[in-house]
Amino acid sequence: MRDTSPKIESQFVEMTMKRSGQERLKMGFSMFNLARKQAIASIRRNKPSISTEEIRKELFSRFYGEEFSPEDQEKILRQIGGLSEE
Repeated sequence: MRDTSPKIESQFVEMTMKRSGQERLKMGFSMFNLARKQAIASIRRNKPSISTEEIRKELFSRFYGEEFSPEDQEKILRQIGGLSEE
């Protein structure tokens, strides 16, 4: 669903592209970090006693899970499980 007119969307893209590459990269990192924090908050709300390892696994599944075959997902989740706590 698109709720933004093509004209406004075009203006937004034009304004964004006027920024330097470094500024756009910072914006992307900022948006990803916000999405990650929101996902973690959602996970913790639904599973208050979840471990850090399980949060990492949930984040992987939410952000990247559909991009890998079930076999590759299992391999990646096993590797995530092997990471040490930070």
